[in-house]
Amino acid sequence: MTEQRAAWLVLVLRVPAEPSRHRVAVWRELRKIGAVPLGQGTWAAPNVPAFAAGIARVGELAARGEGRLVVLQATGRADQDAAWLEAEFTALRQDEWTEFTADCRKFDAEIDKEFALQKFTMAELEEEEQTLDRLRRWHRDLAARDVFGASLAVEAQQRLKECGERLAEFTDAVFEALHQF
Repeated sequence: MTEQRAAWLVLVLRVPAEPSRHRVAVWRELRKIGAVPLGQGTWAAPNVPAFAAGIARVGELAARGEGRLVVLQATGRADQDAAWLEAEFTALRQDEWTEFTADCRKFDAEIDKEFALQKFTMAELEEEEQTLDRLRRWHRDLAARDVFGASLAVEAQQRLKECGERLAEFTDAVFEALHQF
């Protein structure tokens, strides 16, 4: 019995060069959904429900720019074809998780700075809460498109948890500072 290969959608796009805003909007949406660039105007995404809305949005954006999206189903003709697509897709997720964990480290450094400066204000607390909310949304989006489980996802989850713990420490310090008076 052979192992079933992952199913992919190959997205073939044609969008006129001018005005460029339409091509840029399509490109941004493709990057947002995590599609793998295969060549000029050709992208691939796993054929799973998590990508359906994004692909529909790509089609809408292409149509707005007087362009066209053709979506083809594919599995790869040989095992190495499917493995290559999965590896390319996962490499993109690894890059995203690397960037995410770097932002978590920046958050941690910012909290360290606020402790060092003893800048325990409500305004600073709200700013840090907003940053953590942004990290949580970003993590949720990355996790939704990481359908093959990139290895850095576990570390990213841990870093996000630590950011939440650091914010809790900072929150306690702010409230303690505000109630001293």
